[in-house]
Amino acid sequence: MAQAWRCAGLSWTADGPVLIWDGGRRSALTWGKTVAFGVAEGGVRSCVGARGNACPLGAPVPARSTGARCEECARLDRAHSVAADTLADDPRPYRVYLAWFGPGMTKVGITAARRGPARLLEQGAVCFSWLGTGPLMAARRTEELLRAALRVPDRIPYAAKRAARAALPAIAEERTGELAELHARAVALSGWPESLAPAPFAPVDHVAAFALDRAPAPVGEVGELVAGGAVSGELVAAAGPDLHLATDRGVLVLDTRLLPGWELVPAAGQGVAVPVRALKERTGAQDGLF
Repeated sequence: MAQAWRCAGLSWTADGPVLIWDGGRRSALTWGKTVAFGVAEGGVRSCVGARGNACPLGAPVPARSTGARCEECARLDRAHSVAADTLADDPRPYRVYLAWFGPGMTKVGITAARRGPARLLEQGAVCFSWLGTGPLMAARRTEELLRAALRVPDRIPYAAKRAARAALPAIAEERTGELAELHARAVALSGWPESLAPAPFAPVDHVAAFALDRAPAPVGEVGELVAGGAVSGELVAAAGPDLHLATDRGVLVLDTRLLPGWELVPAAGQGVAVPVRALKERTGAQDGLF
């Protein structure tokens, strides 16, 4: 019987995307590389646990879930996190950023300064600019200021980000134009915390880093993995957790958040033998941004 592996998710480094496996093994993903795996026959997707601890119940989780955790483990994993506002005494510096995912689709967020742009790559931000750096709570207050004064959200559904990538402006200046206007309006607001040092507008464009400028447009996406199924394709682009794979069914998007919880084995053949669905179309631009 072939050795089975468990995927712990996708990470982004300065050299590109990397798949991480339980036990610490890492697989660098380069353009043109074949990504191929099967799902163990008779397998069931199980909870990956929380904060380095196995799920005590070994609870099953839905195949379409992007969280790969049962409700209890998801609650424990979120506890003591920046997102849950439970680390108010964290002494490390944080950065506030504006991220753009497509026309009319911009969000504000914060990330630990030590992480650099990794958080933006993980979210699939097409382009971004820093707004300022300071203590965690100052960064959090600035984030709230922009949400209230400029009606900029701090979350955008991932399906909307994926749909927006299908129709990006070809010229970099067009992709960063909305960021420039919003950055100017943001730094002009009164009420910024004194401990947060504003940053000048300096847009970073990820289209080339994601290879979206040279890859064919995807025609569909993997809806879920199934026991006994398989996925095989050539990596032509990647953004956030998504891998764009050229397969025998055209370019398909594989959300790597669907992998954790399954036992994965070497692919027995070529092609895609899991449910595939059409990409969702974008429903409209973000309301009230400017």
